[in-house]
Amino acid sequence: MVYRRVAAALAGGLITSFAVAPAQLINSSTFHFARAAVYNVMNIYAVKSAGVFMITTSTIAIYTGFTPRWLAILGYALAPVLLFGSYHLVWGFAVFPLWVLLISTYISLDNTRIPASASGSNR
Repeated sequence: MVYRRVAAALAGGLITSFAVAPAQLINSSTFHFARAAVYNVMNIYAVKSAGVFMITTSTIAIYTGFTPRWLAILGYALAPVLLFGSYHLVWGFAVFPLWVLLISTYISLDNTRIPASASGSNR
Protein backbone atom coordinates (compact mmCIF):
# COMPACT_ATOMS: atom_id res chain seq x y z
CA MET A 1 0.00 0.00 0.00
CA VAL A 2 2.82 2.38 0.84
CA TYR A 3 4.60 1.61 -2.44
CA ARG A 4 1.57 2.59 -4.47
CA ARG A 5 1.27 5.90 -2.63
CA VAL A 6 4.97 6.66 -3.14
CA ALA A 7 4.75 5.81 -6.84
CA ALA A 8 1.59 7.87 -7.26
CA ALA A 9 3.15 10.84 -5.47
CA LEU A 10 6.30 10.69 -7.57
CA ALA A 11 4.37 10.27 -10.81
CA GLY A 12 1.98 13.09 -9.86
CA GLY A 13 4.88 15.37 -9.06
CA LEU A 14 6.52 14.58 -12.38
CA ILE A 15 3.35 15.30 -14.34
CA THR A 16 2.78 18.60 -12.53
CA SER A 17 6.40 19.66 -13.02
CA PHE A 18 6.27 18.73 -16.67
CA ALA A 19 3.18 20.88 -17.19
CA VAL A 20 4.92 23.91 -15.65
CA ALA A 21 8.32 23.70 -17.37
CA PRO A 22 8.75 20.74 -19.72
CA ALA A 23 12.17 21.68 -21.13
CA GLN A 24 13.74 22.21 -17.71
CA LEU A 25 12.28 19.03 -16.23
CA ILE A 26 13.64 16.61 -18.82
CA ASN A 27 17.19 17.86 -18.31
CA SER A 28 17.04 17.81 -14.50
CA SER A 29 18.43 15.12 -12.26
CA THR A 30 15.19 15.12 -10.24
CA PHE A 31 13.31 13.88 -13.31
CA HIS A 32 15.73 11.01 -13.82
CA PHE A 33 15.63 10.07 -10.14
CA ALA A 34 11.83 10.13 -9.94
CA ARG A 35 11.50 8.19 -13.18
CA ALA A 36 13.87 5.49 -11.91
CA ALA A 37 12.10 5.38 -8.55
CA VAL A 38 8.66 4.92 -10.15
CA TYR A 39 10.04 2.21 -12.45
CA ASN A 40 11.59 0.34 -9.52
CA VAL A 41 8.47 0.58 -7.37
CA MET A 42 6.31 -0.72 -10.21
CA ASN A 43 8.76 -3.52 -11.00
CA ILE A 44 9.10 -4.59 -7.39
CA TYR A 45 5.50 -4.17 -6.27
CA ALA A 46 3.16 -4.60 -9.22
CA VAL A 47 4.97 -7.31 -11.16
CA LYS A 48 5.77 -9.38 -8.10
CA SER A 49 2.17 -9.06 -6.92
CA ALA A 50 1.01 -10.29 -10.32
CA GLY A 51 3.24 -13.36 -9.93
CA VAL A 52 1.78 -14.12 -6.50
CA PHE A 53 -1.72 -13.63 -7.92
CA MET A 54 -0.94 -16.17 -10.66
CA ILE A 55 0.19 -18.74 -8.10
CA THR A 56 -2.88 -18.14 -5.93
CA THR A 57 -5.30 -18.31 -8.84
CA SER A 58 -3.63 -21.44 -10.20
CA THR A 59 -4.00 -23.11 -6.82
CA ILE A 60 -7.68 -22.18 -6.65
CA ALA A 61 -8.13 -23.39 -10.24
CA ILE A 62 -6.68 -26.80 -9.39
CA TYR A 63 -8.81 -27.21 -6.27
CA THR A 64 -12.08 -25.98 -7.77
CA GLY A 65 -11.62 -27.00 -11.40
CA PHE A 66 -13.00 -23.78 -12.91
CA THR A 67 -10.27 -24.02 -15.57
CA PRO A 68 -8.47 -26.98 -17.08
CA ARG A 69 -5.46 -28.27 -15.18
CA TRP A 70 -3.08 -27.25 -17.98
CA LEU A 71 -4.01 -23.56 -17.52
CA ALA A 72 -3.26 -23.78 -13.82
CA ILE A 73 0.06 -25.51 -14.49
CA LEU A 74 0.86 -22.82 -17.06
CA GLY A 75 0.22 -20.24 -14.34
CA TYR A 76 2.63 -22.05 -12.02
CA ALA A 77 5.24 -22.22 -14.80
CA LEU A 78 4.96 -18.53 -15.74
CA ALA A 79 4.82 -17.10 -12.21
CA PRO A 80 8.58 -17.51 -11.63
CA VAL A 81 9.17 -15.45 -14.76
CA LEU A 82 7.39 -12.58 -13.03
CA LEU A 83 8.86 -13.21 -9.60
CA PHE A 84 12.49 -13.72 -10.61
CA GLY A 85 13.00 -12.87 -14.26
CA SER A 86 10.89 -9.80 -14.96
CA TYR A 87 13.77 -7.45 -14.19
CA HIS A 88 16.01 -9.20 -16.72
CA LEU A 89 13.50 -10.16 -19.40
CA VAL A 90 11.92 -7.37 -21.41
CA TRP A 91 8.96 -9.53 -22.49
CA GLY A 92 8.30 -10.61 -18.89
CA PHE A 93 5.79 -7.80 -18.40
CA ALA A 94 3.52 -9.34 -21.03
CA VAL A 95 3.24 -12.70 -19.24
CA PHE A 96 0.52 -11.71 -16.79
CA PRO A 97 -1.87 -9.99 -19.25
CA LEU A 98 -1.55 -12.88 -21.71
CA TRP A 99 -2.24 -15.45 -18.99
CA VAL A 100 -5.28 -13.47 -17.81
CA LEU A 101 -6.46 -13.29 -21.44
CA LEU A 102 -6.20 -17.09 -21.70
CA ILE A 103 -8.14 -17.63 -18.47
CA SER A 104 -10.80 -15.06 -19.45
CA THR A 105 -11.21 -16.54 -22.92
CA TYR A 106 -11.61 -20.03 -21.51
CA ILE A 107 -14.21 -18.89 -18.97
CA SER A 108 -16.13 -16.92 -21.63
CA LEU A 109 -16.17 -19.86 -24.04
CA ASP A 110 -17.10 -22.25 -21.26
CA ASN A 111 -20.06 -20.06 -20.25
CA THR A 112 -21.40 -20.02 -23.81
CA ARG A 113 -21.46 -23.84 -23.86
CA ILE A 114 -23.87 -24.15 -20.91
CA PRO A 115 -27.26 -25.34 -22.16
CA ALA A 116 -30.30 -23.20 -21.37
CA SER A 117 -31.87 -25.87 -19.15
CA ALA A 118 -28.78 -26.03 -16.94
CA SER A 119 -28.50 -22.27 -16.54
CA GLY A 120 -31.52 -22.13 -14.23
CA SER A 121 -33.99 -20.36 -16.51
CA ASN A 122 -37.63 -21.36 -16.06
CA ARG A 123 -39.07 -20.43 -19.46
